[in-house]
Amino acid sequence: RFILISSSEVYGTAERAPMDEEHPLNPRSPYAATKAGADRLAYSYWTTYDLPIVIVRPFNNYGPRQHPEKVVPRFITQALAGEPLTIHGDGHASRDWLYVTDDAEAIEAAIAAPIEPLAGEVINVATGVDISVSEIARLVLEALGKPQSLCTYVPERLGQVDRHIGSTDKAERFVGWTARTSFEQGLERTVAWYRDNEAWWRAILAREARAYSS
Repeated sequence: RFILISSSEVYGTAERAPMDEEHPLNPRSPYAATKAGADRLAYSYWTTYDLPIVIVRPFNNYGPRQHPEKVVPRFITQALAGEPLTIHGDGHASRDWLYVTDDAEAIEAAIAAPIEPLAGEVINVATGVDISVSEIARLVLEALGKPQSLCTYVPERLGQVDRHIGSTDKAERFVGWTARTSFEQGLERTVAWYRDNEAWWRAILAREARAYSS
């Protein structure tokens, strides 16, 4: 089988909640558009040549070793450094946050499941729960014992998606997978990892600052 790792970004902002695999595709950024293109190209090989294609659409991953530019590690590293947590817009935008080991287990389940009913299918990898960006910032500051006054609001990013929350029914039905990690558990593990590996993320930030200034 050929498993394509697509993305929930192909859906754009939720037109209904939760977003199932039949939700319209409305990518809102160039990144999302490339994901949607690859997603549909892979599907065309199933419909045209009967190749055993399986498309998985993970929602927002987070966890240890994620690049510090992403929102969860960015908030954690900003808080650890005593810097303001920069929240784009008013912080109401919400996502379905998927802990990295849960995502890996979902992909393993898609590899192991019988191919006959799965070929040609699209499978969301989601938790079915969405949490706003401002709530993430609040929880990070609380976990690290930092003041909520560190929250700072900056202009909204271009191409921002307003809400993402995924339907989990099809993943459970086709590959027997459901997420096992609550956001509270995942955030606790993630905060601990970045706290214990400060040299790792500071080296990345320093390297990128040098590249930006050169």
